[in-house]
Amino acid sequence: MRHADILGSVPGMPPDGNPVPADGSLPRTATAGFGQRPFGVYVHVPFCRARCGYCDFNTYTAAELGGGADQAAYPALIQQEIRLAAAVLPEHEAGVATVFFGGGTPTLLRPAQLGDILKSLDDAFGLAEGAEVTVEANPETVDAAALGQLRNQGINRVSFGMQSSETHVLAVLDRAHEPGRPRQTAQWARDAGFEHVSLDLIYGTPGESDDDWRRSLDAALDAGPDHISAYALIVEEGTRLAARVRRGEIAPPDDDVLADRYLIADDVLAGAGLRWYEISNWASGERARCRHNMLYWTGGDWWGFGPGAHSHIGGTRWWNVRHPSAYARSLAAGRSPAQAREVLTAAERRMEDIMLRTRLAEGAPLSVLSAGARMSAERSVAAALLDPASFAAGRIVLTRQGRLLADAVVRDLT
Repeated sequence: MRHADILGSVPGMPPDGNPVPADGSLPRTATAGFGQRPFGVYVHVPFCRARCGYCDFNTYTAAELGGGADQAAYPALIQQEIRLAAAVLPEHEAGVATVFFGGGTPTLLRPAQLGDILKSLDDAFGLAEGAEVTVEANPETVDAAALGQLRNQGINRVSFGMQSSETHVLAVLDRAHEPGRPRQTAQWARDAGFEHVSLDLIYGTPGESDDDWRRSLDAALDAGPDHISAYALIVEEGTRLAARVRRGEIAPPDDDVLADRYLIADDVLAGAGLRWYEISNWASGERARCRHNMLYWTGGDWWGFGPGAHSHIGGTRWWNVRHPSAYARSLAAGRSPAQAREVLTAAERRMEDIMLRTRLAEGAPLSVLSAGARMSAERSVAAALLDPASFAAGRIVLTRQGRLLADAVVRDLT
């Protein structure tokens, strides 16, 4: 359910695909309409001080990295891929609408290094006026001075990985920060001039109670963010958490418990004035929504820079080699770091559009459905999974119960 599970740096192994030209050039079908849709940039920073026990993202500690991929050299590698992208993409006047530094832990790079990458993007494509520029941050990797420097570099939105306020829950997740740290960093961010501050939470951790979850929500709200993301814990194969579950040391998350925790979150956050706009995301208003993720969910174009990053331009999707050393070798040889790509059919693009837009509070237009899918939608309305008034007005909008069963609803619609 995490935003990066869908796009950006995707956990798990990528699908098979077709070869990518050495220069990274795209089919004409992809570039023909470029500039007519919003264009975003994702920059993957694959470094972490330690690997969390639940994490399956494409991240590495210093001990896991080979040569040619150290943090000091990393911005120059991203800048090389930026130059490759600039040679591939047509010129357009709209510029980059959103930039998202994700990871990993982007704030392990110095603020000036992130600023250099941002300047390279501006030089190559131009940043649109009022562009949203987000950085993810582990609360332990920033202080008041660092946040001030990040703001001075042109970054205007920050997303802190809080996960929980409860010490014993953080211990199961192998999280390093102290429980009160996110509140402090959120205040520092406000003081530094960040208008938009987001917190990420995880629910359903083994050993977490309903009261633990409520305290986490209250602590997050007490930090004063205008955006909160709340994700159900997923036990990914190959992680330390999965090994502990397999050995019987801890119980796997229970689906009924996860559903209850989601409803608790929706009640608490709505009561504090944060409304859901995507199944796992709540914001204080439209301006507080994550515009970068909205670009993903509404059919925009984006280029993902960095090892393991995924990109999509005009129906062509590709993914970079996963290991930072392999990424560095490709760029050093003057080749695209893309591992493979696929060109989506019209049917596949329509299916993904339905899947993603149905997760939004605005839903999807009924017109995108086939005749058979409309019959399925009518059954979902009868089952109270889709809102009847919205359906009558020509839109597919999930009810609260429908949000709990969104995957099943989408399967029926596609």
